[in-house]
Amino acid sequence: MPFAQLVLGSPGSGKSTYCDGMHQFMGAIGRACSVVNLDPANDHTNYPCALDIRSLIKLEDIMKEDRLGPNGGILYALEELEHNFEWLEEGLKELGDDYILFDCPGQVELYTHHTSLRNIFYKLQKSKFRFVCVHLSDSICVTQPSLYVSNVLLSLRAMIQMDMPHVNVLSKIDKVSAYDELPFNLEFYTDVEDLNYLTPYLESESPALRSEKFAGLNEAIANMIESYGLVRYEVLAVENKKSMMHLLRVIDRAGGYVFGGAEGANDTIWAVTMRSESSMLDVQNIQERWIDQKEEYDKMEREAEEEQARLAEEQAMELDDATPPAPAAANSSTQMDPDFGDMSLPSDSGIKVIRKK
Repeated sequence: MPFAQLVLGSPGSGKSTYCDGMHQFMGAIGRACSVVNLDPANDHTNYPCALDIRSLIKLEDIMKEDRLGPNGGILYALEELEHNFEWLEEGLKELGDDYILFDCPGQVELYTHHTSLRNIFYKLQKSKFRFVCVHLSDSICVTQPSLYVSNVLLSLRAMIQMDMPHVNVLSKIDKVSAYDELPFNLEFYTDVEDLNYLTPYLESESPALRSEKFAGLNEAIANMIESYGLVRYEVLAVENKKSMMHLLRVIDRAGGYVFGGAEGANDTIWAVTMRSESSMLDVQNIQERWIDQKEEYDKMEREAEEEQARLAEEQAMELDDATPPAPAAANSSTQMDPDFGDMSLPSDSGIKVIRKK
């Protein structure tokens, strides 16, 4: 049963950077992972591309031959992919049971009302794929009330349109401390609290928004979002290991990966322990972590990583200086795990097996 992330988001939200970072992180924890590029305009990827839509169709060719603009060309390319679904299906079969990251184009029409992207992944779901939509939004949206409300509406529309497990993410959260001070703590924006609290800030943003007409519209939008009760956000700093670890745990639970068998998951023993609740880190106050005491936390985590690297180096030196290993026959069951140490079976377990003739 292949598991996959469908990475969505507006242009500049960090989709390709996320795919690159998540691919590296999964490699570090021992999870076999491949990235599929579905953006016909993306002619240069930082991650190793296992399957590329540009092998089927390129945006520049569409624009030249059909005289379409960039947006229309990308919509046309996804329609072409839908009509040539066998190409994608056969390419994915070659990846086996790898965990797949689908890097999608940034045109919001593709996941708000255009049907090709949804139809493609509906077909893949029938092939037993288990998807989680990871919808990225640039965290700069929290700095402007109207932009934030618009972004929440976009997230809600994508959840309704795609109709599959969905995780909304505020990316580049490590940049928020450099912006102007926010009127509310970050938890207000991640939990999507009562948006009516933003009304006075919306009115102060622009004179046009102070009219009764806009006041009624803002109240109606806030009430609609609250009545659905679907939207909330995780936060992500793609270069922060703990942030990536937390987000992957959330995604694994949303898509059911956490309940899968270890043998088919290509996970190391350490990765399997991530599935247990006991392995979850204490929930940090994100306001404190990313705004109030960001520099202190950055320093603390950096020192912890340096200490881990030093200990790993010392352990490697101790192993090099250790006595030579026993003959291969006696050492056949030795298994050294980087996180759990010696996991070898004893030569004599005390159990005698007698085969019946």
